Amino acid sequence: MSKNLAAVILAAGQGTRMKSDLPKVLHQVAGKPLLSHVVQIARELEAALIIPVIGHAADRVRDALESENLTFVLQAEQLGTGHALQCAEAALNGFTGDLLLLCGDVPLLRSSTLQKLLAHHHLNSACITILTAQMINPTGYGRIIRGPNGVERIVEEKDASSTERQVDEINTGIYLFRAPEVFGFLQQLDNSNVQGEYYLTDVVAVARQEGKRVEALMIENAEEAMGINDRVQLAQAGTLLRQRINEAHQRAGVTLIDPDTTYIDPDVAIGCDTLIHPGVHLRGKTTIGSGCEIEPGVIVTDCIISDRVHLKPGSVLSESRIGADCAIGPMAHLRPGTVLAGNNKIGNFVETKKAVIGEKSQASHLTYIGDAVLGKNVNIGCGTITCNYDGVNKYQTTIEDDVFVGSDTQFIAPVTIGRGSLIAAGSTITGDVPADALAIARVEQKNIEGWAERNRQKRQNQDKK
Repeated sequence: MSKNLAAVILAAGQGTRMKSDLPKVLHQVAGKPLLSHVVQIARELEAALIIPVIGHAADRVRDALESENLTFVLQAEQLGTGHALQCAEAALNGFTGDLLLLCGDVPLLRSSTLQKLLAHHHLNSACITILTAQMINPTGYGRIIRGPNGVERIVEEKDASSTERQVDEINTGIYLFRAPEVFGFLQQLDNSNVQGEYYLTDVVAVARQEGKRVEALMIENAEEAMGINDRVQLAQAGTLLRQRINEAHQRAGVTLIDPDTTYIDPDVAIGCDTLIHPGVHLRGKTTIGSGCEIEPGVIVTDCIISDRVHLKPGSVLSESRIGADCAIGPMAHLRPGTVLAGNNKIGNFVETKKAVIGEKSQASHLTYIGDAVLGKNVNIGCGTITCNYDGVNKYQTTIEDDVFVGSDTQFIAPVTIGRGSLIAAGSTITGDVPADALAIARVEQKNIEGWAERNRQKRQNQDKK
């Protein structure tokens, strides 16, 4: 952590162009809110303080990032960017050092770019350093007007002369200040403009009037500074961020057959020699081992998956732990609390929930295993159900090692099935089964001779009436 760096993140706006009840900074890109991406950038820089300035729907923003351990500051009235930074002054009381101003709707910045900004700031002993970008069409952006002693001023589009409008270097809205000095400049701002707001850009003019050096560093890739104002830009940012994430995995030894249709969240880790097919979604803090294969349509959320696991098409896994050499699917659903020890087969249309399954046990098809503990080498036949819920409470089924369960079996929990036993197909098991026993629980079969023929004849006679 850098004791000499603090980050203030502007996140108070409503984002009216999003046309949404959700605050703009909470809209998600690559599986995380916009604001979370910006917070992560500040963390990578090891900022000692990270202070989001929130306003519109402040409680929702605070609640959404409650686990991030941030110092939130409220901007009750949105009176401009200069006013927003002023709101953070009390939270920075006693802080002396570099103050980085970030925007909560700019999620694509790289920490390496901001490291260059810091280096440029220190090298030139600047009071303020602005991150700028070169735009082919700078219309609508504030222009950076440079002079022999650094940046002279920032000119907004509406105030620029025809010559100044030809300048293609624009203000990205990312600044580096010296604290607490910047708060003295902020006190000199006024809001005598059409919007009646205090503009952060005016701080540059105040600093220059006091003879301070204002510098600018042009970003190498202008896309990094792209702000998100509507859902079109949100999708564009998602595409760029996914491309960046996917390329990093590819260079680390992961094969993506079609990166454009592969969706991997930023916190996902993947081992080398894993093969990922199109249409896969890897979400949250998922970890994938080495040598795995993940086929089309698989969705994995917050799972830990060991080496050489084969996830077959259409399977959905969440909050589960999968041991090595397992085969899952196709069309399997592993719900939270599922733990597979390894060498397991969970086949098509099998659903598990809070199921701990021992090594080499398998359920090949059409089965529900919920609130259950299975030992090693258990075979679950087709159509088996652990009946774990009585409408009020849930109960556990325990199946010990080496049990064979015939097809179409129902276990009415709580029930324990002893080691090495065999459950006959079609059984409804309501009591414990001893080790090495055969359990049969079926209604006695009754054959009524000629019943079907008599029934057909009866229907035919009724149809004639």
